This record gives sequence, C-alpha cells and structure tokens, in this order.
Amino acid sequence: MSKSGITKFEDLEIKIRKYITNEEEISKIKKAYEYAKDAHLGMLRKSGEPYIQHPLNVAYILTRVYADTPTLCAALLHDTVEDTDTTLEDITKLFDSEVSLLVNGVTKINKLNFSTTNEAIIANQRKIFVGLSEDVRVIILKLADRLHNMRTLWALSEEKQKENARETLEILTPIAHRLGIHKLKSELEDLSLRYLKPDAFYSIVENLNQTKLERDQTVQDMLKDVSDLLNEHDIKHEIKGRAKSIYSIYNKLDKGRNFNDIFDLLALRILVDTEQECYVALGLIHSKYRPIPKRFKDYIARPKTNMYQSLHTTVFGIDGFLFEIQIRTHDMNQIAEYGIASHWSYKEHSDASKSMQNDMEQKLQFFRNIIELQEENTSAEEFVNTVKSDILKSSIYVFTPKGDVIELPKGATPIDFAYKVHTEVGDKMVGAIVNNSIVPLDYELKSNDIVKINTNKTSIGPNKEWINIAKTNQAKNKIKAFFFKKDKLEYIDKGNELLKKELRKKKLVFNEILSEQNLDKILNEFKLKDIDDLYFNIGTGKYSVGHIINILTDNFKPKEEYMLDKVGNKETKNINIKNDIIVSGIDDIKINLASCCKPVKNDDIIGFITKGNGISIHRKNCHNIFDLDERLIDVRWNENITNKKYPTTITIHSEPTKNPLLDVITKASNNNINIENINTVSKSDVTVYEVTILVSDYENLDKFINDLYNLIYIKKVERIIK
Repeated sequence: MSKSGITKFEDLEIKIRKYITNEEEISKIKKAYEYAKDAHLGMLRKSGEPYIQHPLNVAYILTRVYADTPTLCAALLHDTVEDTDTTLEDITKLFDSEVSLLVNGVTKINKLNFSTTNEAIIANQRKIFVGLSEDVRVIILKLADRLHNMRTLWALSEEKQKENARETLEILTPIAHRLGIHKLKSELEDLSLRYLKPDAFYSIVENLNQTKLERDQTVQDMLKDVSDLLNEHDIKHEIKGRAKSIYSIYNKLDKGRNFNDIFDLLALRILVDTEQECYVALGLIHSKYRPIPKRFKDYIARPKTNMYQSLHTTVFGIDGFLFEIQIRTHDMNQIAEYGIASHWSYKEHSDASKSMQNDMEQKLQFFRNIIELQEENTSAEEFVNTVKSDILKSSIYVFTPKGDVIELPKGATPIDFAYKVHTEVGDKMVGAIVNNSIVPLDYELKSNDIVKINTNKTSIGPNKEWINIAKTNQAKNKIKAFFFKKDKLEYIDKGNELLKKELRKKKLVFNEILSEQNLDKILNEFKLKDIDDLYFNIGTGKYSVGHIINILTDNFKPKEEYMLDKVGNKETKNINIKNDIIVSGIDDIKINLASCCKPVKNDDIIGFITKGNGISIHRKNCHNIFDLDERLIDVRWNENITNKKYPTTITIHSEPTKNPLLDVITKASNNNINIENINTVSKSDVTVYEVTILVSDYENLDKFINDLYNLIYIKKVERIIK
C-alpha cells in the first residue's frame, strides 16, 4: 500500500501475483477494477476519499485469505449494482455468472438489517444466514467489506457508529470465528470495542502503553532464550512475540480479572516445519521452564471444528513472568490466522472454486447446520434463535467413538448429540454411553467426552419429555417435527375415514363425489393445497364433514347464510367445542381473533360473519364493527380452554428515564406475560412505546397494566384498536 494511505491497483496486483500466476485471470481482475472505477467515477465516501478506494481495499483485504479470481472480481464490483446503473445482467455479460452470483449475494445482504435489537426483523436474519450458507465466499466478502467500513467508521454519526459496531460484534465476528479467520475477527472485535465502549478501549490502550517498554524487553529476552534452546537441538524455527488483542483483554477484565493477572499479555508463537517438531519443542520448553498445571491444550491431536491446530502452554519465564507459548507448523499457522479459506489458494490441475466449496462442506459444521435448519421448515423465529443460541455461542467439543469431533453449545445433553449426528439417530435413540459408562439422557456433556448413542430400529420414536431435556433448539425442533408429522398423518387418516363414513351413510359414491372437478372446487373454496390438507382439516375438526358434503353435492348456501341459519336454529344443542370461542348452533367453524382490536380471553366480545373467512371475533368496543349490525352474532369464550396465551398490543407513555424497558420487561416476567415486540413510536417530552404481549386473559392483562402504573415515570398505559 502506498505511503499516502491511498491504495492503488498496483498495490493490489503485487499481492495477487504472490499466488495467482495465470495472466488471463489477472487481466480479468484488472478489467473488474477498471469497470468499477468508471462506474463509481465522481462518487465520494463519507470519509471524503474517492469511492473506488472502498472496493479496492476490500479486494486487498481478501488477498490475505488467498481469495480466488471470481471473489476478487466480485469484491471490486460489489457496490456497482447497489450504487450505480450497473445491473447483474451487465456483470454476467462482461464477466461471468459466478462473479454475478457473488455480487448478488453481497448486494442482498447489504440491503438487510443485521440488528439483533428488534425481533421484528428475524425473517431478514433468516435470509442472511441461509444466503451465506449457499456460497461461503459471500460471507468472506461481507467480512472484508465490513472490516474496511469499520476502519473508516469515524466518518459516521455516533449513533451509526454504535449500531454498526454492535451488529459487527453480535453477528459477524462469531461467524469469522467459526470460519477460523483470526486476523479479520481480531481487528473487527477491537474496532467494535473502540466505538461501543471507547472509555474501556482507550483505558486498555493506555495500560498497554505504560508497560510497553518493560514488556517488550522481557519478551525479547524470553524470545532469545527459547530460540537458543531450540537451536541447540537443531530445530529449525521461526519465533516472534504475540500481541494479545485489546478486545480479548477487555473480555478478561470484564470477568473480574486484574490487568496484571492476565497470563497471556506476554506471549510467544513458535513456528516449526513438522508436527513432530511441535511436540519436541514443547518438551524442551517444559524441561527448562515450569509449566502451569491445566494451562496446556493440545489442539493438534484434537483440532477445533474450524480446523485450528496448535499446542498451547503457559510457563514461568524470565524473572518469573508468565508467558503463553503457542507452537504450530507453518501450515497450521496459515489456518489459525486466515482460516480454512487460506487453503483455497490455487492448486495445480484443479478447480480452485470447487475445492473451496468442497473443503468447507466437508470440514466446517457451521454452514452444514444452517443448511439443515433451512430444510427443517422451522419458523423464522425458531431459525434465528437456533443460529444465535446453538451456532454462535460458546461451545464444547465431544467425540464419536470413531474420533470425529462434534461441536455443541455448553449444557448440551446426549439427546442434542444424537440429533446433531443425524435426525434418525435421535429418533431411534434408546440410551447413551459416555466415556464407557451408561448415563441418563439429561447428563450434561463436557468437552472431550466420548459419546456413543444406542439405537433400536424398532423404536417408535422420541419421547415428548425430551423437548424439556434437550438444550439445543435444533434438537427441540426435530423432536417437535417428529410429533407434528406423526399427528398430522393420524389426523389425515382420521379425516379420510370420517369423510368416507359419512358418504357411505348418505349412500354416495366416493370417486364420483370426489371427482377432480369437485376436488378443485372444495380446495379453492377453503384455500387448501391438496386432498391431504382437506383430510387434515376434517380430522382436526376445523371443517365439519356435513358442510364439506353439502358443498360437493351443490346442496349448500353461501357460508355466511349457512352460519346465520345455524345460529337462528334454537333447537341445536351446543357441542363440546375445541375452539377458544363458542358460537351457539355452530360446531367447528373457522374462528379468527380480529387483528384490529386483538381480544383476549374474558374480554367482552362479538362475532362478525365474514365473506369467505369464517367468523371474526372483535371486542365489543371495536370501532371497526359499529356499523355492521347485519352480520353480527353472539359468541362467548370457551371456559374449557386453559393454558393458552393471546396477543394484544398496548402503548406505554413514559417520562424520559435511563432504561424504562428493563422495568417493563421485569413486570411482564413477574406476571407470566411474554413480550413479542417493542417499538418506540415517538420521542419528545414523553416516550411512547408500542408493545405486543402475550397474556392468558383479561385479568392477567389488567394486573400487568396496574403494575406498570406503580412505576413513577409511567404516565399512561392503554390498549390499541387499529
């Protein structure tokens, strides 16, 4: 990079030529640069520099992980579709579909909000994670793009700085960690801390500067001592002092450690040629410097799932100072610094991009987990919660009997292990053996456990209680999916039998009544996708068989007239109904709680017969039904329905205070009320929050509102009717 701080294409080309020798590919990268330069001509970044500096620097960062030609071209072109007149068709035509695919991936991600502060955007987060799993190069591109943006974050407002820093720390750095790209992860973390907690950041920097001279001299003395020791035994090596990142120091201080007690502020990294020399070097160091018990870790014999390998030890070094020493080969160091991506470099007689994807699919569980989740048809909320809690949080590493490493979140059980191995293993599990001992299924696994799952092909499936024992959302979702599928098949069979029985009773021929024309008619009437869907709705009691047959035989009235007639039939007895709402004279009709006024159990309610969508239930004071007397009917709550919660929306008017939402959330928790969503509607002298909550009934809601009024800064709480 030039001394002026401005990056030129020549700087990028020097880096590229270190691992790409094909002149055609270098020409293609240069063509991408020239195209992007022309497309962004006259555009400036908020930092004041020409816009082309951003894509150029993103590509420059990517050379550190030996990115292939399509990725470098996409890096140079990644903002053209979003910020200029360029289209994806233009990029496909001028370059190729692979470059276009990568540009499109980054463009889609840039349009989405990563923020974890508002659960309303969880569907967008799902798209992000699934999108990333389709081609891992997209996330490498996104990480490099974010790193350069973080380096120039000073040009944005303080609010935007904190938003970007939080987003980086919560979403992107855990992904960088899973990819094993330490260099990018470490810089992203330090920059995030600088903007999120500047006081803590600069306090650590000041502490480091104050002790720098003494620390540097001690490291140099220890470095020479260790180097002389290895030379004496003819071990060819490279050795250097290792700086601990500011963010990792902050994490240890945040856990109550004193600055002077952090072991690995003083650190050495030793690089040797072979794996055998790693262990020889370790033995020599331990023979001269006393190691600290329980501080030795062998990640060579048991690599992390992101392929990190190294020996770690902490010893009493020169003058009694503690030193953390890492010993690894040059190849291991390449992966430790730049992740598995660093081995995607060009290989003779091979397709680099295919090699890249194959390596990742074989060796990185992170993306496999995400792809599996997408296939499980989980809801958007379940999907994102699983990614956050199971994939991005701290992990343990356990082993199969064959020695394969399985990564799980802390607190995981044999049930989680079984479903992580394969869905069928979980469904057929009958017991677990950990370290050659039989353990209960709620046993909490620990790192280095060897786990064997006993299965039985004749097993009828998991136990519903396992949902409460399992710790990972992935296992819970798979168990729920098993029972949903099982129940669904039972309801389909039940619905099929009920329909056939009624047809026999009325002496009607099944094949004639359920002809292709009639089937299309009934599916369209109820907006169903296929005949199994029809059987399922009959089996669950959502639609009555009599009503279905009336429609199929043309002996029917419009649904709203049919319902009014039924309500008017005084002689019809009430039936044991499974719906939340009871409508006199009508059994198992479709009921909807109105979204405008969101009634909850024990509210005063009224029913409105809609055209084609059953009965809509409103609160009696809902302004949307004041002029609709014709199709209003009496309804009441079913007292037999318990343990169910209903959504409703309230507004909370609060005086400005440090953190009112913390008290609101606490009050909700104390009342067994779930908060689904919080939006700040307005901010002036009074802050107004719109809060969607789940309550069991009106009394539950009323008590919560009264509790809120006990907070001195809460001025008004009211329910919303839209």
